[in-house]
Amino acid sequence: MTRREAVASAVGVFVVAFVVRVVFASQIVFPKPEDTAYYVGVARNLVEGRGLVSDALWSYQTPPLAFPRAAFEVWLPLPSLLAAIPMALLGATFAAAQWSSVVLGALVPMLAWRLAADVAEERGLAAGRSRVLALGTGLTCAVYLPLLLHSALPDSTMPFAVLALAACLVMARIAREPRGGHLLDPRVLGLGVLIGLAALTRNEAIYLGLAWLIVAAGIGDLDRRARARLIAAVAGVAVLVFLPWAIRDWLTFGSPLPGQAVANAFSISGFDIFAWNDPPTLSRYLAVGPARLVEMRVEGLAHNFFSVLLLPGLPVSLIGFIGLPWAIRGAAIRPVVIVSFATFLVTSLVFPVATTWGTFLHAAGPFQVLLVVSALLALDALIARVAAAQGWTRPVAWLGPLLGIFGSVLFSVALLPSFGSGSSGTAEQYRQLAAAMADIGHPLDGSSGPVITNFPIWMAETQRIDALALPDEPPRDVLDLASTFGAGLVVLLDADSTHWPHDIDAGVDGSTCFHELDLGAAPSRSPGDALGTTRAFEIVCP
Repeated sequence: MTRREAVASAVGVFVVAFVVRVVFASQIVFPKPEDTAYYVGVARNLVEGRGLVSDALWSYQTPPLAFPRAAFEVWLPLPSLLAAIPMALLGATFAAAQWSSVVLGALVPMLAWRLAADVAEERGLAAGRSRVLALGTGLTCAVYLPLLLHSALPDSTMPFAVLALAACLVMARIAREPRGGHLLDPRVLGLGVLIGLAALTRNEAIYLGLAWLIVAAGIGDLDRRARARLIAAVAGVAVLVFLPWAIRDWLTFGSPLPGQAVANAFSISGFDIFAWNDPPTLSRYLAVGPARLVEMRVEGLAHNFFSVLLLPGLPVSLIGFIGLPWAIRGAAIRPVVIVSFATFLVTSLVFPVATTWGTFLHAAGPFQVLLVVSALLALDALIARVAAAQGWTRPVAWLGPLLGIFGSVLFSVALLPSFGSGSSGTAEQYRQLAAAMADIGHPLDGSSGPVITNFPIWMAETQRIDALALPDEPPRDVLDLASTFGAGLVVLLDADSTHWPHDIDAGVDGSTCFHELDLGAAPSRSPGDALGTTRAFEIVCP
């Protein structure tokens, strides 16, 4: 492939991916799920001059606990910083924030194109097959449902995918041509920057460090000292990039590293992230017994395999899994393989409960691309064998990419509209909630203190008020939470945790302190409205 052909192919893949993402993003009108709303809300507060703060307290494990809440006690800031750029130019809206994820999302197929081209070159495929494999991989990724969906959501998914894939490509190039291990090699410095930026995006950047350690250790043209210098140089640059944020976290939260990782590992329920008086501990974790500990890991593996990787990407993902044993061979793809499998296994086995709430989902971009490359490689090999067996004389390598693109388009077109309607439904739910609460004399304006709710980030962002996460704990514990922060209302939207609303309905100790408000009496309500099973309570005890 000539340089001109490469540039034309890369630009073509980017343009197609960008247009597709612009069209889809226009259908998503509300930041769903809640972590997306968090990143967008912090970006808006930054643009409005309030700084890196949030009006939602959704985790109580990292002090200080106060409003406005210093942002990113658990997550990391780069997605919000990126979203703030278009918001500063176009207005502090969700639609403006989406441009950051759309642009980054369009870069992922282009990086996938480059990865497939490197793999084809390493395997010595004929020029025609190499072009088709690379272009087919890029275009398939452009319409691949898992990558397309998160390109409309300004969260950490696409920034991490871009940085991780770019870092893996650079690793492979350094390993292929080490240039004597010179520390001032721009590729070495660039790799350190990419890993440092990834560390400002997701904690899974640590697996990029692991991949570099393995790749660098395997460079045969360098002696041990040169390899050690390379590893240290990349690590040093990455640390320098992350250092200012580490200092900020140290000054704000008392630790230079993102918090709550240990608590997440000890979770026995997804609701543990909202714990108030009953936080995750080692003794509590071990008390569930060996059988449940094993079962949690089975659930984590199954969730990450089926719900994150396989089902959203059908039929391409299925073909990709079948072809993985052959696709993962070779130096060009090795860094992506290491990052993908390390992320999958650690999130499944170390954070088996937290991963069912999205831990692996938002770090799965490299694995999604790996599956597409694997699928196209498998289809290419299959078609080549059939062509040889049947004695075909005309090139038919394009059949594999055509199947991949068609399958991805079919699945995306069938399922993406439901995500759009879901976002509209959630936006309408909060609009009707605000109207209903105002109609019955309990407006969501902060006059009664912070609102305790099972979706605190959405509450904070839609009503622009302080919101507290509802812990899955008995009413007496929630009263303690309300007393600590001066909260006067509890709002449940489609809640179904262990304690809420069941404890209130069962009259558990402390439930009489929660007086239910009659949302059904609000004149703004209508049959079939979006509020569904929403319930609201006024806290009447001191």
